[in-house]
Order: sequence, then structure tokens, then C-alpha cells
Amino acid sequence: MSSSTTVLICADHLNQRELNRDLESIGTAFSLVSSNLKEDKNMLKRILIVTTLVMLATVTVVASDREDDVSRTNKAVQVFKEIMNTPDRGIPLELLESTKCIAIIPGDKKFAFIFGASYGRGLATCRTGHGWSAPMFLAIEGGSVGYQIGGSSTDIVMLFMNDHALKSLLSDKFKLGADASVAAGPVGRQAAAGTDLKLNAEILSYSRAKGLFAGVSLDGAVVQADKSGDEAMYGHGVNRHEILDGKVAVPASARPLLHEIGRYVHEAKAGS
Repeated sequence: MSSSTTVLICADHLNQRELNRDLESIGTAFSLVSSNLKEDKNMLKRILIVTTLVMLATVTVVASDREDDVSRTNKAVQVFKEIMNTPDRGIPLELLESTKCIAIIPGDKKFAFIFGASYGRGLATCRTGHGWSAPMFLAIEGGSVGYQIGGSSTDIVMLFMNDHALKSLLSDKFKLGADASVAAGPVGRQAAAGTDLKLNAEILSYSRAKGLFAGVSLDGAVVQADKSGDEAMYGHGVNRHEILDGKVAVPASARPLLHEIGRYVHEAKAGS
């Protein structure tokens, strides 16, 4: 065998070993990719499962039942009583005397957890010829104020000051600051002398977090009717115009709230 032939054979063996090493490297790379793909698929499956569970929980929470309505009403009366019992920091009586409707959205941590920190559900009642209407249920989302601050839930109160604001409340959905003007309401037993807020703003809004009650702007928040809440309390086919016009009987669970509102309105009239 010539020396040139020997060199070629050695070169062939060397190339074969390098090729084998390359193939091993490629195989290892494919194994890693395959493993990563399997891990990614497993991760994707876990994400889909968690997302599905959250969506199911969301549907469960959104759909109101009568027990949920009663709980909301009880929380609303508690919020209103605590706010009005705060010395010199409650809603001015003269505003309560002139407001068309009052909406109360009690803070609830479970909604902040599921929907994000700017979702709440509550109720509204409007002045009628013989007092205050049965509550209409509603939801609010978005805006500049979250419903969970520092781990404590935030309560929202809104006063609807004129007929246009009332018309907005009767719609399926409206945006504060766009469909109806909104401003942070003044606090204290008497509104600041000479204030023109109630003349200019259609809706006055307040919030309470960590025991602090103050006027707050909810500009950009969306308020919408909670039809499932109305139907759970009053039955199918209920008309929210009839509810707020006082044509629907007040449920027993709402009487304490209407009594408290009426008591402060009467106090405002007596002092005027």
C-alpha cells in the first residue's frame, strides 16, 4: 500500500469520526428541542387549565342570584351608615336633599382578584313620589381609582344630580366623563359655601378606603346595568325603568337602606 493511499484512509477515518461527533451533537440538540417542546406543551396545558378555571369562576361570580343581591344590599346599607356617621366627613346633607338617585358600590376583594383592581358591583335607588325606589343592581369597571388599595377594598358612592344623569343610569351602559359629567364630591355635613359643583356636575362621586372617605374622580369608569341581579331579585321580564320609578315593590332586604337614606334626607329638609 502506498503512502498516499494510507493518508487517504486515515483522512477518511478522521472525517468519519468528526461526522459521528457532529451527528451526536445534532441528536443531542434535537433531544433538547424535543424535551423543551414537551415542557412547553405541558406548560401550555397548565396555562389553559388555569385560564379555564378562572373563566368558570368568573362566570359563577358574574351571574347574580337572590342571595348575592341580599348580601349586596346589606353591605350597601352598612357602607352608607358608616359614611354618614363619620363626624364632619360624610356626604353634605344639602346634596342628599337634592340628589335624584344614589348608587352605592361596596368594596369586594373577590372581584378585585378575579377581574383586576377596578371592578365592583352595587345598586342604585332613586327618589319617587312616595320616598325611594326599590334598588336596581349595577356594575362599574375601569376609571382612575382601583377597588383594592393596599389590600383593603374600596367603597364607591355616586350621587346623580339631574335628569340627564338619571337617564344615563337607566341606559344599558354609560361612561363617566363622556356620557355624563362626573366630579369629586365635597364632604362634610354642609357643602362648602358658594360651591357650584351640584350645578355643573351631573354625577358626584366618592370613595372610601382604609376608613378614609373623600370625593374622588371616576372619570373614564363604565357603569352598566346588572340585569342578572335585577332578575334574581324581581323575576324575569323586570323593567329597570319601573324599578326606579317606584312601581316595583321594595324587597324586605332593601328597607333598612331606604330608611337610612330617607332619615338623612328628612334631616336635611328639617335643617334647611
